[in-house]
Amino acid sequence: MPTTPTPLLLTALSALCLTACGGNSGDSPPPSTGPDTATRSTAATTTAQNNAACTAIRPFYWEIGDRNQRLASASVNQAGNATTYTADSLMPIASASKWLYGAYVAERRSGMLTPEDIQFLTFSSGYTSFAAVGDCFAFDTVGACVARGDNDVQTPAHVGNFYYNGGHMQKHASLAGGMNLGAMNNDALAAELRRLLGSDINLSYNQPQPAGGVITTANDYARFLRKLLGNQLHLGALLGSNKVCTNPVTCATALNTPITNGLNWNYSIGHWVEDDATRSDGAFSSAGAFGFYPWVDVSKTWYGVVARHDTAGGGNESADCGALIRKAWVTGVAQ
Repeated sequence: MPTTPTPLLLTALSALCLTACGGNSGDSPPPSTGPDTATRSTAATTTAQNNAACTAIRPFYWEIGDRNQRLASASVNQAGNATTYTADSLMPIASASKWLYGAYVAERRSGMLTPEDIQFLTFSSGYTSFAAVGDCFAFDTVGACVARGDNDVQTPAHVGNFYYNGGHMQKHASLAGGMNLGAMNNDALAAELRRLLGSDINLSYNQPQPAGGVITTANDYARFLRKLLGNQLHLGALLGSNKVCTNPVTCATALNTPITNGLNWNYSIGHWVEDDATRSDGAFSSAGAFGFYPWVDVSKTWYGVVARHDTAGGGNESADCGALIRKAWVTGVAQ
């Protein structure tokens, strides 16, 4: 007669199978079948140094990493230009500030955004009169900036429609039912964001504008991106959520966008979703007008930064170069 296995023997056999067959849910995931880090780094470096979209924006600094660390980086210089950007170069980042404010709001709400938060953070609140020039002074508070000129004017016809403008975040930050930051000046606003995003992220404000006033470094912004990848911040799980269409040419609910070349990107909580069906890869990003371009890839595995300061503008151009560096990294093939 065959012997009936004892419960102890069954437990041992089960454990052996889990170990040998890889069935234990606590096992580390299998190694990536993609290119190794050295191959990715070479491809990204070659692209940054040689692709026409990248040579056009010299000088700049770029880096790529994962949730744990920086994996590749370099300063790309321009002949005849003495400027060199590094990971620690301090610069105004313009609209890349928006991603930081979106993350701050998500932390304040413990990841549970209100419908009002979503409307303001996807630029559909109707507060579209925020002036492009002279909108805030360095000595202002958040609330004083809202009160200046027509900054506090809501346009009823714009409510529910995407309209890229700093007024949405400025108003939201000032509202008692929003973030109630109206009394804060530059220093207080920076301290408040660092309180929730992390004291290890050094940032300041040159104007108390949540949507565009941050001064920081690529190194510090990268810390923020790593926290998104590691789900240390609630916005990491909300990337791409509640997205709205942004191209007025193809979408009836979009009125104003800074994105050029007819790209059909969407906008999420303080960041872009680069999900044009034919010309984009789904990455999340927040390019600034002066050329600072941070991103997280669609798989939420990699982050990257292109850092430079061009007072003549250049967010779209940095995004073009950055997307190519990202593609080179992901594929291991220079672009």
